Amino acid sequence: MNVHDPLPTWNEGAAKTAILEFVRSVTQPGGAFVPVEERIATFDADGTLWSEQPMPVQLDFILRRLAEMAATDPKLRASQPWKAAYEHDNGWLREVITEHYAGDDTKARTLLAGISAAYDGISVDDFVAQAAAFLRSAQHPTLGRGYLETAYAPMVELLGYLEANGFSNHMVSGSGGDFMRPVSPELFGIPTERVIGSESALEYASDDNGGTVTHKAALGFLDDGPQKPIQIWSRVGRRPLVAGGNSNGDIPMLDFTRHADKPSLRLLVLHDDAKREFAYASGAEEALKKAVTSDWTVVSMKKDFAIIFDTKLGG
Repeated sequence: MNVHDPLPTWNEGAAKTAILEFVRSVTQPGGAFVPVEERIATFDADGTLWSEQPMPVQLDFILRRLAEMAATDPKLRASQPWKAAYEHDNGWLREVITEHYAGDDTKARTLLAGISAAYDGISVDDFVAQAAAFLRSAQHPTLGRGYLETAYAPMVELLGYLEANGFSNHMVSGSGGDFMRPVSPELFGIPTERVIGSESALEYASDDNGGTVTHKAALGFLDDGPQKPIQIWSRVGRRPLVAGGNSNGDIPMLDFTRHADKPSLRLLVLHDDAKREFAYASGAEEALKKAVTSDWTVVSMKKDFAIIFDTKLGG
């Protein structure tokens, strides 16, 4: 291995070459140079920075809460999503995700309504504390490691490489912002203020302790699909120069990364390694087609990742 290789966990190939050449072109003096303040990078989380199978990490967190509610109140067991959570009906949950990416959000709205009800009235401080405790203790159901050990080592390395070259990295996730913020700095090197995620509606009440912000039983916004560019612009005020995703829901963000007057790098992570992680294309069919016609760089986990997980964190 080349000791001067900035991306040693990436195999030599078209994806690695595209990354290195792009960063070199926009950071060195010349026609493609981009000032530091314009070097914005945005990355999806689930399936792009860490594992999302057999379900997104936050969904596991939420289902445990819904199951607890159903165990306490038997009447909830007849209604979705409490019924699926209580009965461990993963089939219904898979349908939610599959139908969402196919454009049918009927079941997704049912799930989101349950999620909103599950955390109605909880303060943001308490929610963050519960999320942090879960993330630091819960185990992935099949990979034999904790959730914090399912970050993709090559993607974490890429984030560090971009930061070292003046990029400001942002997480743009369908998972909740408050769910990801407790671990994003240590896990991905992304500070909490650069985490953009789905949010429930919130309300503020003044009190003697500086006021309290609490969750309401209503969705603020689901940070997926067209909402991603909207939230990027709202929070950052610039188009990204680099973007990474893995699903149909990331298409608008990757499209939004195109510039008329400067180069851009769009990365689409392809899950094709059943031996080391998972192999699936469900929910990414349109993104894979778009990658061919839009000059995106497809990152094959099987071919481009020398390792997938940090070997110091469980193999």
